[in-house]
Amino acid sequence: MSPRGLRALVLLSVLAAVLTIGLKATAWRLTGSVGLLSDALESLINLFAALTAYFALRYAQRPADATHTYGHEKIEFLSSGVEGVLIVVAGFGTAWVAIDRLVHPAPLKDLGFGTALALVASAINLVVGLILVRVGRREHSIILEADGKHLLTDVWTSVAVVTGVIVVWMTGIDVLDPIIAIVVGVNITVTGFRLVRRSFDGLMDHALSSEQQELLRETIRANTPLGTDFHALRTRQAGARKFADFHLLVPGKRTVREAHDLGMKVEDALHSAVPGVEVTIHIEPIEDRASWEDHALRGIEPPGKPVDDKPS
Repeated sequence: MSPRGLRALVLLSVLAAVLTIGLKATAWRLTGSVGLLSDALESLINLFAALTAYFALRYAQRPADATHTYGHEKIEFLSSGVEGVLIVVAGFGTAWVAIDRLVHPAPLKDLGFGTALALVASAINLVVGLILVRVGRREHSIILEADGKHLLTDVWTSVAVVTGVIVVWMTGIDVLDPIIAIVVGVNITVTGFRLVRRSFDGLMDHALSSEQQELLRETIRANTPLGTDFHALRTRQAGARKFADFHLLVPGKRTVREAHDLGMKVEDALHSAVPGVEVTIHIEPIEDRASWEDHALRGIEPPGKPVDDKPS
């Protein structure tokens, strides 16, 4: 999908947030339900998060320049981290308002129409959230995926709140409304912390998944002849871009051209195995003891050819 198409999806999230804020705020004003108020507050957070995501996505799609030679994609992790913090704030705010309602109870009113408005808002968030998550995963955009998950969290929140309102409507037990709002607030907070943790991992150059790393290793092994080896494989991800670098050990008697051609063969195979990965290969003579000792991953790399099995 084109960069403009990705930004258009984020704007769809902005539009959904504006619509749901209006619907949920109206529902709260009609019913006086603190649960519906907490739901409206989360939609307000959705709006701020979507706007943050839009501007972050515009920045992330800038090409590499002299001061950012690896591109600008890491801002996606920063954006999703901000969104996670906003979700946590929404969770604490929800719980705070609910506790206040427990201390100062108030009867609910006009629950039928207010509940219907909340359900319409949930349907909007459900459709938009599913679209964002699906496209975000396909395009490896943590911004879209985070925004979509945020909206889907809002859906579950709304379902819980509406269920609580219906129970209150049927039983007349008003205290259930703030109790359900507290539970919803805790769930929102947990979701926010998980998103913050994922964003922190990305900013700290978290490695690709173990499955992807093993696929890279298998591809390298399948495309290197006997008498060669590799080690010091390192990986990271920045937004949709994946990076991998490693040391390719070849016989010292090989020419620069031969070593280069082997490296190009391996790199092409890696591109086919993991589309979009950017590969850096460092060629070293396999007979040289220093070739086996010049990296910081000793004790971290999974077993293959032992790193300590150095030439004598």
